[in-house]
Amino acid sequence: MLCKDPRGIKSVILGKGDITIEEFVSVARYGAEVQFSDEYCEKVKHSKSLLEKFLAENRIIYGVTTGFGDNVINVISPSDSVKLQTNIIRSHACAVGAPLEEELVRGIQLIQLLNTGLGYSGVSLKMLELIKNLLNKRVIPFAPGEGSVGYLGVEAQLSLVLLGEGKAWYKGELLEGGEALERAGLEPIVIECKEGLSLLNGTTSVTAIAVLTIYNAIQATKAADIAGALAYEAMQGTLKACDKRLIDRKKHIEQSRTAENLLSILKDSEIAKASMNLRVQDSLTIRPLPQIHGAVKRTLREAATSVVEEMNSCSDNPIIFPEDGDGIALMGGNFDGAYVGIHMDAACIAMANLAKLSEAKVDRLVNRHLSGYPAFLVKNPGLNNGYMIPQYTAAGLVGEIRVLSHPSTIDNVPTCASQEDPVSMAYYASKKAYEVSKKLEYILAIEIMTELQALDFINDLKLSTATQAVYDLVRKEVPTVEEDRYFYPDMEYIKALIHDGALVKCVESITGNLKF
Repeated sequence: MLCKDPRGIKSVILGKGDITIEEFVSVARYGAEVQFSDEYCEKVKHSKSLLEKFLAENRIIYGVTTGFGDNVINVISPSDSVKLQTNIIRSHACAVGAPLEEELVRGIQLIQLLNTGLGYSGVSLKMLELIKNLLNKRVIPFAPGEGSVGYLGVEAQLSLVLLGEGKAWYKGELLEGGEALERAGLEPIVIECKEGLSLLNGTTSVTAIAVLTIYNAIQATKAADIAGALAYEAMQGTLKACDKRLIDRKKHIEQSRTAENLLSILKDSEIAKASMNLRVQDSLTIRPLPQIHGAVKRTLREAATSVVEEMNSCSDNPIIFPEDGDGIALMGGNFDGAYVGIHMDAACIAMANLAKLSEAKVDRLVNRHLSGYPAFLVKNPGLNNGYMIPQYTAAGLVGEIRVLSHPSTIDNVPTCASQEDPVSMAYYASKKAYEVSKKLEYILAIEIMTELQALDFINDLKLSTATQAVYDLVRKEVPTVEEDRYFYPDMEYIKALIHDGALVKCVESITGNLKF
């Protein structure tokens, strides 16, 4: 899983099969160009022609010739089909609060293209071309990110730009939607039959946020293995806890892979070799690393499978089937976000376990009663506070993660005159998981910063080749602490190394791919 660096992917072609997490991230985060295959275009055109046929025949189809939600009892004339679709975008654009980050907006737009481009939505190629051009020309719709029970509000807000309404950023400037299109050389469109519903429907925002979360989380688990190896050196722990004979007695492949990662990273460590028989067994900050990291990875692997499947699915309603005689529109519940939402709740819990273990290592290292090092890892404690307060920061972040790890999808508030009585609450499950993934990166950064400082007190034994490479990479911008200084830039630098994959890449250039 995660075999390619998304920064190296320059274009992604839709319609030639399922796309990967790395391809998604390459577009959403790093601006890779989106292209449509001939197969993609043909499927869209055929589905659109079928929907036009249904409309001409005045078939009763939800959201096409009926109102929305509890208004399903109201029949809509085919002559009002365009007005109906414009109305749903304008009326549903009720999200509030701060706007979503650029990569989240781009991710939602990409999911819109994937969802409706499978040939089951009846939308026009013209509309999808405009969304593609917004992505490729980096026109970023303004989309407030609060107030969704699963979908609709956020999607409507960013879809306003297709009408030349709402707001959007272009080249760093927030503009009226129509002006942003004009500056980018684009024109607004008239939203046609079913298109407004298809843009708003389904798990687009839920899934987009989840894909980026999973990418962050997988990178973080690999970084956690690296931090764990540093912890074994900094705490002079015994690698007997990673002995294959012991590890393989549990039939969890992720546990075995984690132990293999630790042993690979520390393969030629003089510190690890000298510490092998230093004590009978270590504290729980490092002894069960393979078990805890393995359990986290198992949960994230299952979440990733669910998210990738959803990313490449059609979550629209109704769905247009071209292969059933002269075609049929089926109304159902593919829009529901339970698959992704439940797994994002689980991902929060998994990442919380990784976070609490990481913070525990920081606490142990700065505590002179437990570490064997000077207080707070500074040579002149008292006058200097050293790494006293970064541990506070890590503890505070763990506290925030615990609150965010309360499951969202178990909650329910009926909507739409109880036509939508159970709602998924999956949007917030994904959104809070995304926030947890970023907080976890900071905690791991603080752990690595602390471990390297501890290792500066060990002068007579060498680090492993891999951990020495990490040491050299970090020390380019984060020097050893001799006396108190401003630590914020240090933490941000290491966090960036984790977030963009540079830390993992540094180690994998020596060990080969770390196992997940």
